[in-house]
Amino acid sequence: MSNWHSMEVDQVLKELNTNPYQGLSDEEVRSRLEKYGYNELKKEERVSPFTLFINQFKNILIVILIVAIALSAFVGEVVDAAIIGIIVVFCAVLGFVQEYRAERALDALKKMLSPTITVLRGGKEEEVPSKELVPGDILLLEAGDKIPSDGRLVENHSLRCDEAPLTGESVPVGKDIKPLPEDVRLGDRRNMVFTGTTVTYGRGKAAVTATGMSTEFGKIAEEVTAVKVEKTPLEKRTQEISKWLGIIAISICFLVVGISVIREVLGGKIDFPFIVTMVMFAIALAVAAVPEALAAIVTGALAIGMHQMAKSNALIKKMPAVETLGCTTVICSDKTGTLTKGEMTIRKIFTGDKWVEVTGVGYVPKGDLRGSDILHSTNHPSLQILLQGGLLCNDAVLEEKGGKWTIKGDPTEGSLVVAAVKAGLHQDEERFENPRIEEIPFSSERKRMTTIHQIAGGRRRAFMKGAPEVVLGRCNHILVDSGPKELGQKEKAENLKANEEMAQGALRVLGFAYRDCPDGMEWTEEYIEQDMVFLGIAGMIDPPREEAIEAIKVCKQVGIKPIMITGDHKLTAVAIAKEMDIYKEGDRVLTGDELERMTEKDLEEIVNQVTVYARVSPTDKLKIVRAWKNRGEVVAMTGDGVNDAPALKHADIGIAMGITGTEVTKEAADMVLTDDNFATIVKAIERGRWIYENIKKYLAYLLQCNVTEVAVIGGIVLAMGPEFLPLLPAAILYMNLATDGLPALALGVSPPDPDIMKRPPRDPKESIFGWDVKSFILRAVLIECPFFYFIFFHKLSGDITQARTEIFFLFIIIELVVALNCRSLIYSIFRVPPHKWLLIALAWEIGLITVLIQISSVRDAFGINKPSFSDLVLIVAFGLVVFAIIEVTKVILRRRMVVGRRIPL
Repeated sequence: MSNWHSMEVDQVLKELNTNPYQGLSDEEVRSRLEKYGYNELKKEERVSPFTLFINQFKNILIVILIVAIALSAFVGEVVDAAIIGIIVVFCAVLGFVQEYRAERALDALKKMLSPTITVLRGGKEEEVPSKELVPGDILLLEAGDKIPSDGRLVENHSLRCDEAPLTGESVPVGKDIKPLPEDVRLGDRRNMVFTGTTVTYGRGKAAVTATGMSTEFGKIAEEVTAVKVEKTPLEKRTQEISKWLGIIAISICFLVVGISVIREVLGGKIDFPFIVTMVMFAIALAVAAVPEALAAIVTGALAIGMHQMAKSNALIKKMPAVETLGCTTVICSDKTGTLTKGEMTIRKIFTGDKWVEVTGVGYVPKGDLRGSDILHSTNHPSLQILLQGGLLCNDAVLEEKGGKWTIKGDPTEGSLVVAAVKAGLHQDEERFENPRIEEIPFSSERKRMTTIHQIAGGRRRAFMKGAPEVVLGRCNHILVDSGPKELGQKEKAENLKANEEMAQGALRVLGFAYRDCPDGMEWTEEYIEQDMVFLGIAGMIDPPREEAIEAIKVCKQVGIKPIMITGDHKLTAVAIAKEMDIYKEGDRVLTGDELERMTEKDLEEIVNQVTVYARVSPTDKLKIVRAWKNRGEVVAMTGDGVNDAPALKHADIGIAMGITGTEVTKEAADMVLTDDNFATIVKAIERGRWIYENIKKYLAYLLQCNVTEVAVIGGIVLAMGPEFLPLLPAAILYMNLATDGLPALALGVSPPDPDIMKRPPRDPKESIFGWDVKSFILRAVLIECPFFYFIFFHKLSGDITQARTEIFFLFIIIELVVALNCRSLIYSIFRVPPHKWLLIALAWEIGLITVLIQISSVRDAFGINKPSFSDLVLIVAFGLVVFAIIEVTKVILRRRMVVGRRIPL
């Protein structure tokens, strides 16, 4: 049954077969435990660690390399087999570790359940494990309790609950026991309490209506696990590259080896040494064609990015999420605690006949009270007594722990304490010198709260706070700086107008009053709350983070659209969105009710016009994310409450808050902001773009090298036969190891291009093989390959060893020149010079080959001689020509590409 909120209390108790004064008997509890099970979330079946590890070897690149390992070992090349094997194991282990830690959302959800709760069992109060609750149990709730099940209130004494983790409501919700319409939304069910929420004020009794997976909390858990986990853009592109390169490598190997074998068979000369030679050549050519370091370089670049981002307060849980940020086009952000401080703050006070601005944000008690200039409350009695009343008619406590200011109690009351401290009042001294001796508590019907205090001189004074119109109705005087005066229609109108202005500015408004109580007065509502002196009104709001405002500005500059999604009311949401420049005139605002009436197709058509969503539910958030994704956008979702978890998991990248975020949100997310700072996302976006660009540099470098090697070596063997191998297998393997080694790793950590944060987000459908990458490959085929053919055939007439020597060193020089130029794919090397690690890598490669060619056995294995001075001059000259051609290509690319273009939002 899901309509408990629409029933009368007596009907609820009858349906649950329980008694609000006795609760359930132990026997009945056992019976219901058997029927309903424990109050806990069901466990999700997971892939075993062994299966996860085995799955890493299903990548086509890894499969090809495993075949190469087997062939190398078969023909006795143990060292080659070992080197390739180390790379394979390294890639598999890294992939296993990242996947093993990825999915633990349900475990985190279970941790959020309160371990114990007080209930009535057999007429006695008992503290029982929360997992043993059953429908029909009577919960005894008081301030500070974390509620472990859903329940219908049957008794209420000024109960208020913080439901932000479930609904996104930024202030505690006042509760009631009256039945509500059946179609009322979850966030407005004031007569219900929900799992995972917290009691902030008052006390009450609730009859448990749902436990475990049947709770609203449990339904979210179902949604979290039901969301299909999609591959990120980088995973999709890597898979595309792997498949493409794997097919090409196998095809070339079969083609070259097949034709050579057919030639030998037709000539009747085939023998075992020839077969061994061709097998080794096939392995060498396969290794040359397949960038076996691709997975390691991509993973390494992501791992370095993760490390750097962790130092900048962004904890990445899944490696590819780093890159996904770089192509994010939409950020759907929860308001409370993410875009805002999550700390109610007094902004304005209207007292007597003057406006007072209160500076400072959040719970840090730093700020001024300003009129035409800085005000001192001691010089303004009406302001002084208002702030004192707000502090005394209040149960919240301002505390400092470890340099962080927090509020214990209701956030709204906390804002009053902070404002008083800003004005120079001391909460402990004021409460000690003016002790509370009686209280008439707040209720949703009364809309006010009154406390009576013993003040200096033995007098008794009552302070009231509540809805301004209600408080005004209890007053017949108003306090101005000169003293109390009669509250006339003019004064009432002025204060009601001030109330209206604050409300239109999305401020939550409270009115304040006081009266001195004569001796012998009965401390009851009828006597105390009459003939009071009106003090004024105060407006408060959960203010936006200053750094978030700046981050949103940057997001818009780089073409990312920020969207606010909140459980708060529409007026409040729009006011904050305007202040943060998320909302501008002409944008649309949708509420949860309006969303509920729309189909997904209807929303998809207008979603790009909507910048603010108010009063939304978890299902609404999923609907919004789906609508954006259906339009082809890459969506990031930030949030901190349980209500955000399904949307975070469905988004391309989920971003959780590390401090205020619930454990379920952190586990469902791809990234956790350890400082809860929206601005950290901007740094992460820059890092994501940076990493993707470095992967493109690596690919451009590697593919042009590999394509050249395959085209030259395979082409000559196809044309001339295997006896004219331009390079021996050992030389091919060394050359490939050198080019895929340190230079490639150095390119993976290159600094970003100067305009990295001035470009619009990449189209998620865009291939990684853009014109910048294609230009390197086309240039290699059209310009560099003819150089190699010229050198080889020019020297072939004399000595094939000499031809092999020159072509070997030409490969090395040209590939090092290309590595230098891959520091940026579009900017000249003179504008973005090589970084330290790239220079070190190139120096190492030159030094290594210089040493190796001094060893005769190495030269024999490679089939080369020591190069002469004239050989080196010719090779360097060709290298300089290639360098010049690359620089010209970059000039053409810069003219073709729209660099620094901004997308209007």
